Amino acid sequence: MLRGLITAIRTLTILPVPGRDAEKMSASLPWFPVVGLLLGAILWAVARGAMALTPLFWPEAAGVLVVVGGAVLTRGLHLDGLGDWADGFWGARDKEKVLAIMKDPRTGAFGVVALVSVLLGQWVCVTRLASAGGLEWILVAYVISRTMQVDLAVAHPYARAEGGTGAPFVAGARPKHLLVAILVAGALLLAVGRGAPVCLVALLIAWLMTRLFGFRCRRRIGGITGDLLGAGSVLTETTVLFIGAVLNAASQ
Repeated sequence: MLRGLITAIRTLTILPVPGRDAEKMSASLPWFPVVGLLLGAILWAVARGAMALTPLFWPEAAGVLVVVGGAVLTRGLHLDGLGDWADGFWGARDKEKVLAIMKDPRTGAFGVVALVSVLLGQWVCVTRLASAGGLEWILVAYVISRTMQVDLAVAHPYARAEGGTGAPFVAGARPKHLLVAILVAGALLLAVGRGAPVCLVALLIAWLMTRLFGFRCRRRIGGITGDLLGAGSVLTETTVLFIGAVLNAASQ
């Protein structure tokens, strides 16, 4: 069972971990919320450290470190997916052309715009959270966004007939994986939020958004790919950070 956790850590992070991978990549899916919590905890600690060490508790520094740190810890894998999604979905109409553009390692204008917009948005949200004392929303965002990857993998087929890096996860994904992931995520969110239901509301909003994203992907190219799993994760992460920033601003 722990081999699924090992695979999840190796898939979603750059963190070195000893042990053998799971026989089926899909066995790692229920562990995605746990890995999200691990990533969020590291970035939360970095942000808290930045606030404690920088003069006058500089929240902008915390924002930069969280955004850059998130990219480093994930090898920029999900951000790469976001750029490919923007280039493919905004740059072409028919399925084959969209898939060809997404497979191209080069980043086009649409991808650059999407990446800059999302990273800037995340920086603004984290800066606001640091100023308002709401940095725990980093943990919430990472738990939810990784859980939504499981939802996409379970709810949709793989779009590329020839397969790809995300194919083994999607091929073996089952409703039981999503059920466990949702239950684990709910428990983690209640713990992080000290029982506050707002975290579960954020999970529901993210799930609805993910369903719409997945529906759009299925309409355009017949399913999802590894890039779309990453893109959906980044979009969800940004949305949850925004929800947290708005709620913290409203409470002041």
